Amino acid sequence: MTPEDAIVATADRIAELLRPADPHTPLRGAEWTVGEAAAHLALAGKLMADIGAGEDRPYGDGTPSGLAAANRAALALFPQRDPAFLGAEIADSARAFVAAAAGRGPREAVLTPMGPMDLAALGSYLLTHLLGHGYDIAVALGGPHMVNREVVAFTLPFMRLAMPRVVNAGAVGHHACYRLRIGRDRFAVTFADGVPTVTDAPPRRPDCTIAIDPVAFLLLALGRWSATTVMARAKVVVWGRRPWLGLRFPMLFTAP
Repeated sequence: MTPEDAIVATADRIAELLRPADPHTPLRGAEWTVGEAAAHLALAGKLMADIGAGEDRPYGDGTPSGLAAANRAALALFPQRDPAFLGAEIADSARAFVAAAAGRGPREAVLTPMGPMDLAALGSYLLTHLLGHGYDIAVALGGPHMVNREVVAFTLPFMRLAMPRVVNAGAVGHHACYRLRIGRDRFAVTFADGVPTVTDAPPRRPDCTIAIDPVAFLLLALGRWSATTVMARAKVVVWGRRPWLGLRFPMLFTAP
């Protein structure tokens, strides 16, 4: 499977879930309904396909709160809530993005709602976004979700890029070096006075190593699972000189 395959397959799975869905079904733990989540995915998919094609599409200010405000404003101007129609739009926009990106270089720079990145990272961003909201829709409708170890690997380029952009006030003054082991993937996040730097390898001896199941990592990072849930399901192991920092790590970020 390629990242492009994962984008299309995830969008198709969401469309399949939406065809018979009641748009008024509430999402668990969220303010939105299934219809509103589907509308958001359709709008975001079109936005990212346009960016992938080279269009300039300003949206929000790059912060979690700014993106939330932009999402609310966009939904207010877009009344469509029919799940089957929106599912088709989500699938079509995923294919449009893949086709647009195929005609450009993966390292070509683009400006996105989360700031500048290259096209390959934008594809990772799109997949992450589809998986997060697709998970919400699947849980609300009682269907199997589409988050698995294979597709999570394709979200990591975006997750690594996003970490410094979504750090929150809880990180102020924080100094620590974390080594993350997410399935077969490895990288380090080092905080210096609250500012995180993400590298392939730790620049010094890690204070805390976090080995976490890939699915658990993504759902925790996106705010769908809590750290308590991850630990209760035995999806994480933590060790090092300061192992207690493992519980603090997810609290240093605001889910994008």
